[in-house]
Amino acid sequence: MRLIRTVLALCLFAVAGLASATNYTLWINGRTGGGTIGDYNSFSYWGPSSTAAGVNKKAVNWDGYNSIASQSGHIRDALDCFCTGNNWCYIATHSAGDLMMGYVLANYGGSSRLKKNAVANSAGVCGNADGSSQTGWNIKWVRAASGAGGGSELADYGSWAVGDPLTKDLKTATARAMYNHNTTRNIWFYMYAASKGTAYSGILPGQDDEAVAYHSSGGVSGSSGGSYCNPSDWLCNDLTLGTAANEGGTTKWSYHSVSFRDDNEAYNHYANGNWQGIVSVVRSAMVSSAL
Repeated sequence: MRLIRTVLALCLFAVAGLASATNYTLWINGRTGGGTIGDYNSFSYWGPSSTAAGVNKKAVNWDGYNSIASQSGHIRDALDCFCTGNNWCYIATHSAGDLMMGYVLANYGGSSRLKKNAVANSAGVCGNADGSSQTGWNIKWVRAASGAGGGSELADYGSWAVGDPLTKDLKTATARAMYNHNTTRNIWFYMYAASKGTAYSGILPGQDDEAVAYHSSGGVSGSSGGSYCNPSDWLCNDLTLGTAANEGGTTKWSYHSVSFRDDNEAYNHYANGNWQGIVSVVRSAMVSSAL
């Protein structure tokens, strides 16, 4: 009888543990920012907070102005809050948010993290759950809308006529040398590449969305950018879907896969405060797969 009671107690403990597990969807903004830092319900960068955008969605806001390194603590706070202990996260990024997420995983994804209780204060910091720790975070995957992990030529050539620290980080050679892009802690980055560019973006090589070219939004490896296009464009090599090498032989970074290539040139870079552009495609993917 004592054995039966012990087994029942262990089963109840296991069920309680499962019941407390929660999945979250974290949205990490790009350049310019807009949401209130520390307020995980502030979605002004993206669009109306009432819009469906994945299970238990949270806005992980940073200023979109200062350097990746100096702002990365805000992302670590959010990952500690919602992606430790029994909780797991789905991540969506936009533009420089991809550079930020890659930097955080490469540099801190193997570090010891205190498990948190998912209850944040006004600064976006959560309390400790039980005093125990774990290595890195519980992340299912990352979906990157027009990821700028490979930088942008708009930063290289001064088309963004500003001297903010983030623009300096977004120079192609700087972004690509900032961290080891292959070190994702075995977490997949699913890339969504948009191509509704304009004459304004003529200095961007190959296909682009007015701000980021395919070499970056497609996760193409290397120390510099390159010219990659849709299959219908004969003027440059194709950006391939999935993890396959691109036409011409260049490869993607490890654990990077192109999930969406804008063959119809239908989506530009900008969310416009209303979940628009390539963000709309990622939002739909988060709704259907972040459960």
